[in-house]
Amino acid sequence: MSTVIFYEKPGCINNTKQKALLTAAGHTVDVRNLLTEPWTPDRLQQFFGDRPIAQCFNRTAPAIKSGQMQLDRVDVETALALMVQEPLLIRRPLMQVGDRCEVGFDKDAVNQWIGLKAVEGEQEKRDRLIQQDLETCPTATATV
Repeated sequence: MSTVIFYEKPGCINNTKQKALLTAAGHTVDVRNLLTEPWTPDRLQQFFGDRPIAQCFNRTAPAIKSGQMQLDRVDVETALALMVQEPLLIRRPLMQVGDRCEVGFDKDAVNQWIGLKAVEGEQEKRDRLIQQDLETCPTATATV
């Protein structure tokens, strides 16, 4: 089992479910506040790797949802500077295990990386969570 440093937005519904899934798999989750962490462009880049920068944005952030920010027109340096200034723009969660850092919670990728097989007594919880969409913000898709 791994210790996962997990950067979240406190109160995020999906981050809560993601942490529960990691815990059900026997991982220790060291929770950190994504919004108050003293980010730098270099530190954020460690989580993003070679991904296109547009994939590293939180698409439900107000500036993106409103159209105020157009992701296809932002270069990497500008994007990182904007994320440092406004952490709500960062796709969640950011996770680190050892030296490896990742952005987002693709269940298949996380399973291949650190494993999501349930530990004894957690199978039902794991099965319920693994079937859910843990990437799309449920409040962003809710109808008013």
